Amino acid sequence: MSDATITFDKATGRKYLQQMMLVRRFEEACAEQYTKGHIRGFLHLCIGQEAVNVGVLHALGPDDNILSTYREHGHALVRGISPDVIMAELFGKQEGCSHGRGGSMHLFDKATRFFGGNAIVAGHLPMAVGLALAAKRLKEPRITCCIFGEGAAAEGAFHEAMNLAALWELPLLFLCENNRYAMGTALHYSHAVEELATKGPAYGIESRGIDGMDLPTVIAAANEAVRYIRDTGKPYFLVCNTYRFRAHSMFDAELYRDKAEVEQWKQRDPIPAFQRLLQEQGLITEAEVKDVQQEVETIVKSAVAFAEAGTWEPVQELIRHMTTE
Repeated sequence: MSDATITFDKATGRKYLQQMMLVRRFEEACAEQYTKGHIRGFLHLCIGQEAVNVGVLHALGPDDNILSTYREHGHALVRGISPDVIMAELFGKQEGCSHGRGGSMHLFDKATRFFGGNAIVAGHLPMAVGLALAAKRLKEPRITCCIFGEGAAAEGAFHEAMNLAALWELPLLFLCENNRYAMGTALHYSHAVEELATKGPAYGIESRGIDGMDLPTVIAAANEAVRYIRDTGKPYFLVCNTYRFRAHSMFDAELYRDKAEVEQWKQRDPIPAFQRLLQEQGLITEAEVKDVQQEVETIVKSAVAFAEAGTWEPVQELIRHMTTE
């Protein structure tokens, strides 16, 4: 049972459940397509972290900027990028949102102000500062949301970004998805202080750490953070403590954590937890849940079919978009 005092109407509850299920099923399909050789290169899945995907993205407005990591499929889906074009991007087809050139780690969509998908750990934090500074200088009422993992919070770029954002009073939401393992390195091996939210006050930044496995808690905290930024124009540091159920990437033998620990976290799976909450409040029935599952299955199958039918970029086009185009 959630402790957050968030209430849902029937339509909103169904929408959030559908989106978490879509992220989960889309990611499972990605793994299936990877094993078939249809997706190549690296593939990082966010299965287990769906509550953060949905809870935070819905707190933002359509004009806000979003920058994410290489584990960004869920963020892109909830932001509203078509599942078809995301899957096509993963397949390397030119119908993808980055014309098939970016792949899994470099989803990009100007229309929804989704500026990556960034593969370099912490490399996008300085870019987020730049976007937030631009918005402030241009007097645009937009927030920049920078999503990163706890591994990035141990990098120098994290501290430089926090310092400048605080110094220049930038409308920037630092969102850390703390899934406790930076690739195969456990949190206690990379951070002297494991409560990551305590790093923000060192720069005078309002900060909070929350349970990232509980959707109502994430929604409440994200709404509070966004409201604070819009009211003050200052940055906010939100740490969502979560867990990924899958290995770091498809190449990972996952020898760094105990299987019993993974199973223990799966008991806190955010999707069935939110489904139970809706059912307890009489907002969804078992039959309606099955309808949502079927709807999601149809969307994902359509995305895979769209990607399979996509086309490879002609060789003569390969130098386009390299400089001025």
